[in-house]
Amino acid sequence: MKKIRVAVIGAGHLGKIHARIYAQCPHAELVGICDNDPEKSAQTAADFTTRAFNDYRQLFSLVDAVSIATPTTSHFAIARDFLRHGIHVMVEKPITTTIPDAQKLIMLAKKNRKILQVGHVERFNPAIRTLQRICTNPRFIEVHRLSPYPRRGTDVSVVLDLMIHDLDIILSLVQSPVKNFHAVGVKVLSSSEDIANTRIIFRNGTVCNLSASRISDEGMRKIRIFQKNSYISLDYAQQKITRYEKKHAQILKKEIAVPKKEPLAEELHSFIDCIKKNKQPVVCGKDAKEALRIALAITAQIRKHE
Repeated sequence: MKKIRVAVIGAGHLGKIHARIYAQCPHAELVGICDNDPEKSAQTAADFTTRAFNDYRQLFSLVDAVSIATPTTSHFAIARDFLRHGIHVMVEKPITTTIPDAQKLIMLAKKNRKILQVGHVERFNPAIRTLQRICTNPRFIEVHRLSPYPRRGTDVSVVLDLMIHDLDIILSLVQSPVKNFHAVGVKVLSSSEDIANTRIIFRNGTVCNLSASRISDEGMRKIRIFQKNSYISLDYAQQKITRYEKKHAQILKKEIAVPKKEPLAEELHSFIDCIKKNKQPVVCGKDAKEALRIALAITAQIRKHE
């Protein structure tokens, strides 16, 4: 079967990983790497034996699909232009910086019958996929996502940069509208929030407490879920799940086996598969828009009290 011609827009840290995965994918042909920094695009293109581009518009007639791994503020314009030209789009999270822009991309993809997938990569973490099978009725959820200060991603708040991953996961687990929330956060090293905490109450009564920081000494990505007679702890980074379950008068501890896979590779292979089979992506524009809506509301509440 014909390979899907794909290009990567953005030759930063994440873009290089996208390029490596597509270069190794048997169902994709890496047509090129595009970055407005000629040195970056040339070096990354050389690394993966493909062509370098400095203007993404040069790719309209050369590709079937693109991965957009550029700063968030540029997502909308680039994704819009490719969708207008009938090209499938995988755009990194968050989908855009505003809800109206996200809606425009969703409508444009629908109008042109093209795949719009959004890079909420944790959905492809094997541990999360395992968790979704054993998490039946969460009542309380606690999440910590902490990282050292990054060299990238600080163009948006830590809520849009990090916490949005967990918002998307929680929405997929709880399956209930948000009733209300309370959020706090502070700017420390950048011009937007570097640390934030949010307590969300869902209409079905589930309570969730999320903490996100990009000024921590060490990284941590963990989610803990409490439901009737059981407690589940998941470590995103180690792809490890531990379940504590009440059986009669005992608390039994069990390690749940999780297959070790690279989440981003799983995500991009799924994108290619959706194109080939005309399937709905795991994380569609609508899902990404809802996660963005809540993330923006959280950010707005934090800034209201600054």
